[in-house]
Amino acid sequence: MTTLKPEVFHILLALMDGERHGYAIMNDVAQRTEGEIKLLPGVLYRHLHRLLDGGLIDELDRRSIPEGTDERRRYYRVTDDGVAAARAETLRMVKLVEVAKGKDLLADAGS
Repeated sequence: MTTLKPEVFHILLALMDGERHGYAIMNDVAQRTEGEIKLLPGVLYRHLHRLLDGGLIDELDRRSIPEGTDERRRYYRVTDDGVAAARAETLRMVKLVEVAKGKDLLADAGS
């Protein structure tokens, strides 16, 4: 598998908790990264379209969207392939952190 862009990884993380619409994904990413990653709508939807095309997420059928929600919103969920991609990216980062630890790069970080 290829390395995921940080924005894409965070989108997948946001969808791990369940189905969400774009605005909720943007808020989740901004909150989790303490504002470090801010997904503007154009960037978010470009990534969502690529994730859809790659089979890493699905768009929910309008009939399966909960009642009382704005019908204009599109809801997304992560697929099994999306979970596998996020898991592979997580393992890649864990290995990278282990290398950094071996180089004593985390000595002052309290680990």
